[in-house]
Amino acid sequence: MPVTALILRAPGTNCDEETAYAFELAGAQTQRVHVRQLLEEPGICKHSQILCLPGGFSYGDDIASGRILGDQLRRQLADTLREYRAANKLILGICNGFQVLIKCGLLFDDFEQSPATLAWNESGRYRDAWVNLRVQPGPCVFLRGLTEFPLPYAHGEGRFVARSPEVLAELARRGQLALCYAPGESKNVAARGDAHSEGGDLSVKLDFPDNPNGSQANVAGVCDSTGRVFGLMPHPERYITRTQHPCWTRGAGTEPGSGLAIFQNAVAAVG
Repeated sequence: MPVTALILRAPGTNCDEETAYAFELAGAQTQRVHVRQLLEEPGICKHSQILCLPGGFSYGDDIASGRILGDQLRRQLADTLREYRAANKLILGICNGFQVLIKCGLLFDDFEQSPATLAWNESGRYRDAWVNLRVQPGPCVFLRGLTEFPLPYAHGEGRFVARSPEVLAELARRGQLALCYAPGESKNVAARGDAHSEGGDLSVKLDFPDNPNGSQANVAGVCDSTGRVFGLMPHPERYITRTQHPCWTRGAGTEPGSGLAIFQNAVAAVG
């Protein structure tokens, strides 16, 4: 039976087609569904094994990025989403989708209060460029077999901030700080310190542009305690072929692009 990925969109979502294409390259069937259709027919979820909230500017990012769609899911579809996750299905949030996952509580529902949020970039500006990423030990099924790879990012509110140093340490202990920004290849890692070296020193924060938003512990992506719900700020769907790399004409990049592995891992985990 083929794997089906449900791509949930809302007014302002603009990465749903690219995300669907990435899942299709990974071997899944896809269905793009507007949130209002899901509100009318929650049973649509039963026919998929992967739910993805793609990037964009849901509801224009009014109030805060992902806040309106997150509240809508939390208030009107909470039971549906909990049942979805309890059935050992996968949930992926990319950029705005990551913001939505935090706002609706799906990532951290085993905490009494939300342990973290995504705040404005330290620069106070929207930024888009490429970053190097490193996978941290933990249960995240989307990152299996990956170690270090580049992806593009594009966001204004991507700075991961934990409620307290103790909460940050607990999330790290659980392996939920699944993906972190890493020094670029041109950097002298030994000279500036590496927060992602063996043992992972969370007290060492990388500078811009390696850490593009000022995230605590250089966090770029977080999973829930099961590893089956995952949100990340960079865009894997924007690097699934070599020609999407900005320097591909000079021999850089890989075929396929490193972002495709995230979608392939998801399909393999439920296939």
